[in-house]
Amino acid sequence: MNKKEIQDQIAFLKADYIRIQGDLDKLEANGANVENAEAQLERMEKELKDLKGQLAEANA
Repeated sequence: MNKKEIQDQIAFLKADYIRIQGDLDKLEANGANVENAEAQLERMEKELKDLKGQLAEANA
């Protein structure tokens, strides 16, 4: 991926992360199972970390 594609992917993941975090808050407030949402957030955090590493390499 080029620098622009990495930045776009990071922006998309951040927006999706915020959406899922809001859903997680609603699930918790209603006493629902939050394990799937938490696991999804963890996967997204790892992917964001990887993409930020790729972006740093692209900027070097």
